[in-house]
Amino acid sequence: MVAVRAFSGRRLANLIGFAAAGITASIVTGTPAAAYDSASWNPFADTVSSYTQPYDRAFIREWEANPPRGYPTVSPANIGPMKAAIKRYAAIVEQGGWKPVPNVRLQAGMTDRAVRILRERLLMSGDLREGSNYPDYFDYYLERAVKRFQASNGLAPTGIVDHRTIGALNVPAAARLRQLRTNLDRVSELARTAGKRYVLVNIPAAQIEAIENDRVVSRHAGVVGKIDRPTPVLRSTIRELNFNPIWTLPPTVIAKDLIPKGRELARSNKDVLQVYGIDAYGPDGRKLDSSKIDWSSEMVHHLTYRQQPGKDNPLGFLKINFHNGYSVYLHDTPSESIFGRNFRAATSGCVRVQGIEQLAAWLLHDNGWTLAHVMALKESGERKDVSLKKPIPIYMVYITAWATEDGVVQFRRDLYQKDGVGAVAAAY
Repeated sequence: MVAVRAFSGRRLANLIGFAAAGITASIVTGTPAAAYDSASWNPFADTVSSYTQPYDRAFIREWEANPPRGYPTVSPANIGPMKAAIKRYAAIVEQGGWKPVPNVRLQAGMTDRAVRILRERLLMSGDLREGSNYPDYFDYYLERAVKRFQASNGLAPTGIVDHRTIGALNVPAAARLRQLRTNLDRVSELARTAGKRYVLVNIPAAQIEAIENDRVVSRHAGVVGKIDRPTPVLRSTIRELNFNPIWTLPPTVIAKDLIPKGRELARSNKDVLQVYGIDAYGPDGRKLDSSKIDWSSEMVHHLTYRQQPGKDNPLGFLKINFHNGYSVYLHDTPSESIFGRNFRAATSGCVRVQGIEQLAAWLLHDNGWTLAHVMALKESGERKDVSLKKPIPIYMVYITAWATEDGVVQFRRDLYQKDGVGAVAAAY
């Protein structure tokens, strides 16, 4: 754990609405990264944990020699499995679907009538493959099936049936079928047009994939836009990386977070810009004396606000740029501990990336860079803008259901309710 001072970038991010949340990062295989329950997560704690690998040359050599592999979310090879899943779920719907699992917390070793319903539910979806002579008993095989279900629904694979797991279990089969059909069109269209090397941001999964030759080179947990500040669906091209960047506050953060906070603190004779280490600039580009800014005036809407590079900068040590009309980008964060949540919609539209060092090294491969170069810039704090010799496409997509070559059917929360099934698949 690394201590930070009271008004750190993490607290700035939380207090002015730029907080993020997510699951433990994964530069691992095709299975989802493990997520963790947020019950004990404290956004105002003065400590942060660090995921980042230490500057270990042995680790760097190993990662570069043997990059992880996995099944991509979007691939021509996924079309067949998705069609097979649609056929299977259509049969389940024709049979009347599955019964709702009672709202009872269940775990291994328990005996309860609700266990029988849970068992039937997981048998129907294929997560449970073994029957039992004691259907009311929560045995090892059922626990393993629950973990399998949780992993394929973007939940922490704890084996404990908590309220989030019950919520995912109780999405009706008809809704899941419609999601599969809707997402088949999304996956098919992108699979036809995506090239050999690209970055995929799956917004509902809060997940980022670096794809090369139809395989995952690295997969990362992310944090996406809040329900009322959604991350946009878009296509663009990554052209530049900004190391140790200056953060220019975007219009949404200024209007919805900074100005209200400035007015609130002004009532206590506090200067929001001094508190959070932000500079204000007038229309002529000159830096203003923050103590003379009247936060109740209209003028504050027309100023430019910036935070210099450093450990408190909400962008962390890296910003990944691509042209778009939404002022969004991918970036690092000083707040690694907030990746420990299942629900990961907490930004103002940009996407935070865990393990961004590995993604940067992959993006800069054609520049002759290695992970060691990236880590050296992180350690030094040097400001540096690097243009990619070969720009790389980025697709920010909305995929809530897909299937992969191994036959696993994946579902994610319909975060922004784009699937046409209402709130039923968005509430867990």
